[in-house]
Amino acid sequence: MAKDKSIYTCTDCGATSPKWLGKCPGCGAWNTLTESVAESPSKHRYQSLAAAQPVTTLSEIEATDVDRQPTGIDELDRVLGGGIVAGGVVLIGGDPGIGKSTLLLQALDTLSKTVRTLYVTGEESGAQVALRSRRLGLDGSQVRVIAEIQLEKISATIAAEQPAVCVIDSIQTMYSDQLTSAPGSVAQVRECAAQLTRIAKSSGTAIILVGHVTKEGALAGPRVLEHIVDTVLYFEGDTHSSFRLVRAIKNRFGAVNEIGVFAMTEKGLKGVANPSAIFLSTHGDPVPGACVLVTLEGTRPMLVEVQALVDSGGPSPRRLSVGLDRDRLAMMLAVMHRHAGIACMDQDVFVNAVGGVRISEPAGDLAVMLSIQSSLRGKPLPRGFFAFGEVGLAGEVRPAPRGQERLKEAAKLGFSVAVVPKANVPKKPIEGLTIYPVERIEEAVDRVREL
Repeated sequence: MAKDKSIYTCTDCGATSPKWLGKCPGCGAWNTLTESVAESPSKHRYQSLAAAQPVTTLSEIEATDVDRQPTGIDELDRVLGGGIVAGGVVLIGGDPGIGKSTLLLQALDTLSKTVRTLYVTGEESGAQVALRSRRLGLDGSQVRVIAEIQLEKISATIAAEQPAVCVIDSIQTMYSDQLTSAPGSVAQVRECAAQLTRIAKSSGTAIILVGHVTKEGALAGPRVLEHIVDTVLYFEGDTHSSFRLVRAIKNRFGAVNEIGVFAMTEKGLKGVANPSAIFLSTHGDPVPGACVLVTLEGTRPMLVEVQALVDSGGPSPRRLSVGLDRDRLAMMLAVMHRHAGIACMDQDVFVNAVGGVRISEPAGDLAVMLSIQSSLRGKPLPRGFFAFGEVGLAGEVRPAPRGQERLKEAAKLGFSVAVVPKANVPKKPIEGLTIYPVERIEEAVDRVREL
């Protein structure tokens, strides 16, 4: 009996090779080629080119705003851009047990009161899904459920049920009879996702795919999966914490980098209307090394407390940051030494963003620097103080985008003193807020010492 021919496929980019290689020939990643059985070409898998749509001029195509179906969960609607779009495909990934299935079951239960919904589970039985719905208090739920992993049967069920929204939990458990490889392989994941996307576009059913993640936190399977779908959402947060973040990485129907904040309760995930309260520590009195930053997540300004601890480190001091870029921390320490005269060469420097949030925008530089100098001097910043602004290598303080929205959000939460870039000072004063504009980092440090 002839042995089946093997092929090696990259789990990152989907490139193939007839033999195993340490380095992927497509994307250059190391140790990502996995062995699978080579597929024989199948006829009539896709429609012929003769059925292609006629070419039209772009200006002649009627373009209208897409209709959205709200999920009933405000934080999820914010991340999606206002709701679920008919015929849209959403991919949501996250660590096991973080709440993906819980959130989607809650959303489907709310949607089922107005439209037909279908929950396809490949990891649980129908009884397990029913038990979870009882725990969440979803008694009398009208969500339709099927436990199936074969793509062709799922396609037939979608055609028969004609749901407005369908959840596939998860894409890694599905398989197609067109391929001989096992469920979860690169070929199966790519094929199933492509077929489900065609079903969504042709039938108008919105399909939500649940995806597994690797130990690095990225979605498992080929990166082509993220290119096929319309929206990519990531669940973030520690499973030991009660708070979860849902972040939009890609969205063809809305803004990217929007986040939704949820709290895990006994009755499922509940949206947090004021997420700034999560990321601010509750100190009785101001403490050294703590500075509040107004960061921007998508269109939402959020207040986050940045904490710094400077301690004697000996001949080889450590530089450690949680929630911030470590290389940027080293750059900020060099700028402080050169332009502000603050030396931490023999000190351990630890910086942390409270609440597990990640700060990726450069507008957090000024707050981090002021928290470091506060810890080094052992003197706390004034009560009600906050700061934001990017600091360049020449020591200049650059403006942050949408500065007035940041200032208004902080004033609304009771903060009264701000050190911000001069270009971000509003033309009209904000009630209850004293603003000190600065142009250079040494000017900001001197201003804080006077307060």
